Amino acid sequence: MFCEKAMELVRELHRAPEGQLPAFNEDGLRQVLEEMKALYEQNQSDVNEAKSAGRGDLIPTIKFRHCALLRNRRCTIAYLYDRLLRIRALRWEYGSVLPNSLRFHMSAEETEWFNHYKKSLATYMRSLGGDEGLDITQDVKPPKSLYIEVRCLKDYGEFEVDDGTSVLLKKNSQHFLPRWKCEQLIRQGVLEHVLS
Repeated sequence: MFCEKAMELVRELHRAPEGQLPAFNEDGLRQVLEEMKALYEQNQSDVNEAKSAGRGDLIPTIKFRHCALLRNRRCTIAYLYDRLLRIRALRWEYGSVLPNSLRFHMSAEETEWFNHYKKSLATYMRSLGGDEGLDITQDVKPPKSLYIEVRCLKDYGEFEVDDGTSVLLKKNSQHFLPRWKCEQLIRQGVLEHVLS
């Protein structure tokens, strides 16, 4: 049936919860592109026959195939664009290093796009706020306090705070640290915010 494989790509993304990235469906995308190529070749053949033999009865079939081509194109672009939006959101959620479980679900082109996006964002952040730059990925939500209590979930090692003091982050140890220094480690699963 026309456009079924393309619609399945869109349904697959729709079924995935928001904020999660399903595995890249290379086979499904390849099948859609093969269907589009076959439709295009059939249309070219029928257009040539309609022109040379003057067969007007082929025009509705040509229009139908053309509409199927346009629908396949829209579904394919929607699939790829939605995946890019999800990958961009992952950069803001997890930082510049994605967990292996997420990278495994990305195609080589998506990984390349993620790396370019991450570099562009880093360049932009360095251009803000003077010599040190400004990390706009921190404090996505406005903080209620500048310091928070955190518990270390795994051994991390030495962690340097702004005033030059070092804190040893060992599993199950609790610390009172600046929020902006901890947010990245909280996202990576090294620390957890202790709510008292």
